[in-house]
Amino acid sequence: MALMFLTETIRAYRERDPAARSNLEVLFCYPGLHAVGIHGVSNFFWRHGFLTLGRYISFIGRFLTGIEIHPGARLGRRLIIDHGAGVVIGETAEVGDDVYIYHQVTLGGTNTEAVKRHPTVRNNVIIGAGAKVLGAIEIGEGARIGAKAVVIAPVPAGITVVGIPARPVDRSEQKPRFDAYGTPADPCLDPLRHEVDLLRNELTDLENRIAKLARERIF
Repeated sequence: MALMFLTETIRAYRERDPAARSNLEVLFCYPGLHAVGIHGVSNFFWRHGFLTLGRYISFIGRFLTGIEIHPGARLGRRLIIDHGAGVVIGETAEVGDDVYIYHQVTLGGTNTEAVKRHPTVRNNVIIGAGAKVLGAIEIGEGARIGAKAVVIAPVPAGITVVGIPARPVDRSEQKPRFDAYGTPADPCLDPLRHEVDLLRNELTDLENRIAKLARERIF
């Protein structure tokens, strides 16, 4: 089982990261892979009641990889943590299959009660560098979280969100693809830029109307 997990995860890195040139390179040089493997051990002890031992193993994993995954978190298959430094995944977080997480991402809680307080991330989600996903919210299957976004509300399946607080952008005419860092490369998809462009167009129209009125008054 462990060998199958390792093999399919290495294959996922090779398929989605062009910098991964060999299986050995992924096995020995990718801290995201190491962090998830160590989490598997810490989670085993956590689930069997050895809470302190589970926490200690996760602490060792954090020390070795710079990635902090609570032993109580539930991780799916073929999870990729790219670069990895500064990633934090909280105790009640749930991560589905084929999720892609970049560095400095936080799956954090918003209260101190011993309840479900961390996000649930469904399959095939991409979370860009520096994004913060906070609270017991659900990120739907195939969603994209842009770099540096702060997500505090549920994100429906297939939706891309960017900004602070995160807001959706239109991908309805885009073909399905892998958006690096969870952020569409087309700047026209930025809703803030779209609003600014609308304001500029309205201002230009208003200036033209004023100029026309001025000419009519002169003549």
